[in-house]
Amino acid sequence: MRGSDPRRFADIALSDQAIDWMVRLHSGTAGESERSGFSTWRETSPAHEIAAREAEALWHGLGRAGGSVRAESKAARGKLTRRTLIVGGAAAALGLGAAVSDPLRRKVLADYSTGVGETRDVVLPDGSRAWLNARTALALSYSAARRGVRLMEGQALFTVVPEPTRPFFVAAANGWTRAIGTAFDVDMRAQSVTVTVVEGVVAVGLEGGSREGVTVRADQAVRYGPQGVAAPQSLDAGLATAWRRGKLIFNRRPLEDVVSELQRHTHTRILIAGPSLRAQEVTGVFDLDDPQSVLDTIEQTLPARVLRLPLLTVIL
Repeated sequence: MRGSDPRRFADIALSDQAIDWMVRLHSGTAGESERSGFSTWRETSPAHEIAAREAEALWHGLGRAGGSVRAESKAARGKLTRRTLIVGGAAAALGLGAAVSDPLRRKVLADYSTGVGETRDVVLPDGSRAWLNARTALALSYSAARRGVRLMEGQALFTVVPEPTRPFFVAAANGWTRAIGTAFDVDMRAQSVTVTVVEGVVAVGLEGGSREGVTVRADQAVRYGPQGVAAPQSLDAGLATAWRRGKLIFNRRPLEDVVSELQRHTHTRILIAGPSLRAQEVTGVFDLDDPQSVLDTIEQTLPARVLRLPLLTVIL
C-alpha cells in the first residue's frame, strides 16, 4: 500500500518541494532572496540535496545530473519518469510561446469567444442562438445559400431557427454537423469532437466524406476524429449539457474527459501523470464556480494523489 513506508512519503514530499523551487526560480520573477532560499533549503540534509539535483536534472532535460541522481538513490530512480511529466507540464504552464500563440490567434479570428470560466449566450444573424462554454471561439460564414459556423475551440450548444432553403452547418476539426431546426451541442477536444443532440435530428460527417453523414437523434451523441465517425450512442442529453446550468455532472466518465472539461474553468494547467490513470472513472455533481471540488473528489475517491504547484496541478 502507498502509506506503508513513511520514508517514501518523505522522499515524495522533498521531491515536490524541490520541483516547487524550480517553478519559482524559473518563473521570471525570482530574485536573490529566492535563489538564496533554495541554496539554504538544499543544504538542509543529503536527502534535500538529492531532491534538488533531481529537480534540476528534470528541468534541464535529464542530462548528466539525472544519471548521477539515479546512481545515488533508488527512490529518486523510481520517481524520474513521473517527475519528467511534472516538470514538462510546469514549463508549459509558465506560458512558453507556442503553447499560447494558437489559442490567441483563434480568438483574434473569432466573431464570438469566451475566456476561462466564462459562458456566453449569443444571438446569431439568423436569430439562432449559440450558448458558448468557457474557452470557446466561434467564427461565422453566412451566405444566401447556407448558414455556416466554425467552432475553432471549446464547446457550444446551438438552438437553430428552421430555414428549409438555407441549412445550418457547424464545422469543427475535420468534420461537420448539419441541422435544419434543432438543438445540439458540439464539444471539441484535443483528439475528437462529440456532437450531442438535445432536440430534433442532425447529420454528422467528415470533410471530404459522404454528404449524407450519420444521422443522430435526440438523446444521442456521436464522436468523430481522425479515425472516422463512430456509431451514435444513447445518453441523457440534459445531463451531458448540464454546463449550461452551471453544473458539471459526471457519470462514470474517464478521468481524461473530466480533466479536459475542468481545464476550461481554471487558469491552472492540469496534467495526468500516467496513462493508467486516464481511464479511471469519476462520478459526481459539481458547481462550475468551484472546480477545486472536482480535484478534491478525485483525490478522495480514486487511487490518485493531487499535487498542487504554482500554475500547475498534477494528478498522479
